[in-house]
Amino acid sequence: MAKILVVEDDVDFALTVEHALCTANHTVEMAHDGESALEFLRQGQYDIIILDWQLPDIEGIEILTKFRARGGATPVLMLTGKSQIRDKEVGLDGGADDYLTKPFDARELVARIRALLRRQVVAPTSSLAMHDIVLDPTKHRLTKGGKDVHLQPRDFALLEFLMRHPDEIFSTEALLTRVWHQDSEASSAGLRAAIVRIRKAIDNDGEDAKSLIENVARVGYRIRKG
Repeated sequence: MAKILVVEDDVDFALTVEHALCTANHTVEMAHDGESALEFLRQGQYDIIILDWQLPDIEGIEILTKFRARGGATPVLMLTGKSQIRDKEVGLDGGADDYLTKPFDARELVARIRALLRRQVVAPTSSLAMHDIVLDPTKHRLTKGGKDVHLQPRDFALLEFLMRHPDEIFSTEALLTRVWHQDSEASSAGLRAAIVRIRKAIDNDGEDAKSLIENVARVGYRIRKG
């Protein structure tokens, strides 16, 4: 599941896009003009931005340029009726990550969103710390109380993802999509097994000790920051 901003001035078309994305278990917010889009981008954080080229007040390419100029790194999928190669070059050179020409099939849109999510690479900057747990993505190292802890690669990736999103709840489907991607071994049982292994590795001993990874009934999982 991804949080997606859709910027499209055609309300009926925007609702069609929203329906397709929500059916694919994504969360959608919508802006119908350029000024609203810029305000959404100033205040919110998104996993994907779907941006129409032709807007009534500010062209999508101008919004994209401003967003990239201030450091915005969120993947952007441009929607447009422009089909000339030169127009596509302008969009891609302006910072778009993908380009979809109208009209298109909703299934192609959803597939391109999946592809963009798979291509996302979180910059492995500083270590992630929570309680006495320190995870260093660049060295692929995990410590608890200063002592090294070994995790399987997939478990390490899952813990890293949760630590990058403290207190956020993710459904099983969302975690499988974001961590397992299209791996044939992705399954609810596999996720539960990974959670069990991670808990054994990072949780404190004792009957009163609470797990850092919380199972929120009928919703999903989150890692507790506090």
